[in-house]
Amino acid sequence: MIAIVLPVVLFVALMAGISYFGYRRYARPGRVYEQLGGEATFAMPTVDGKTESEPGLMVKVFQEIGEKVPINPEDASMVRRDLIAAGYRSDRALPIYLAARVVACAGLLLLGLYLRTYVGNPILSIVVPIAMGFLGYYGPSFWLDSAVSSRNERLRFSLPDGLDLMVVSVEAGLGLDQAIQYVGKEMALSHPELSDELRLATLEIRAGKRRAEALRNLSERTGEPEISKLVAILIQTDRFGTSIADSLRTHSEFMRVRRRQEAEERAAKVGVKLVFPIFFLMLPAMLVVAAGPGLLQVFKFLFPMMKNAKI
Repeated sequence: MIAIVLPVVLFVALMAGISYFGYRRYARPGRVYEQLGGEATFAMPTVDGKTESEPGLMVKVFQEIGEKVPINPEDASMVRRDLIAAGYRSDRALPIYLAARVVACAGLLLLGLYLRTYVGNPILSIVVPIAMGFLGYYGPSFWLDSAVSSRNERLRFSLPDGLDLMVVSVEAGLGLDQAIQYVGKEMALSHPELSDELRLATLEIRAGKRRAEALRNLSERTGEPEISKLVAILIQTDRFGTSIADSLRTHSEFMRVRRRQEAEERAAKVGVKLVFPIFFLMLPAMLVVAAGPGLLQVFKFLFPMMKNAKI
């Protein structure tokens, strides 16, 4: 029974998602366009000068649910910091995240209660709903941690290129503020994460914040250790009046050497990591291919001979 119900539920959910996306993306804008005789856009300005579209129905529902979820202010501050580090700076990111945890927990818990009727073991019938409820509640947290790690990795890999371009800009006669602005503009296509962070730091400096404070905010937003080191170098260089270009060039070379060493370290670990896949996956298949025909011959001839010998 479960083999029939589960595919039907997944198929219905998939069709509902595709239908909703098609309605929001094509059908509804097409109707508005036909009524108004032109392209209709609902947009709000954001900090970086881009436009933020009006939230859809599901986003509004999730936002309303999330606003009613009780949360400790300290926990809310930590979650908001993680969301910002993952690249979600909108005010409705935190309510949507909280609503996603509640909805996922409730949905998987109900699914576990439904599936417990098909579990014969009484202990598993209790463990399955509880485990699925915990999975639904902590699943978004795991996803958020993975998103933060992925974005920090992209920032770390894009930092040497940004430093090289910043060195060229400073040596060409630009000041540090203008160099940060230029790097943020030129790297919008190749490294959009680093570009967004640098452009936001530039906007903070334009808004009246001190350069050191804007750079510290950059370090706190990302949470990437390499960016924190770069911020410390820029602040110390600006404070003591040393050469910015030399400091940036040295730090860029250090990061490239460290990246190469990390790549060599990961390559050295490949042999050890391949032991378990080879032992549990490849070796049994090789033994079956190599020793299978011989074992079949043994079973076919040797066992009957042993049986006749006993007789």
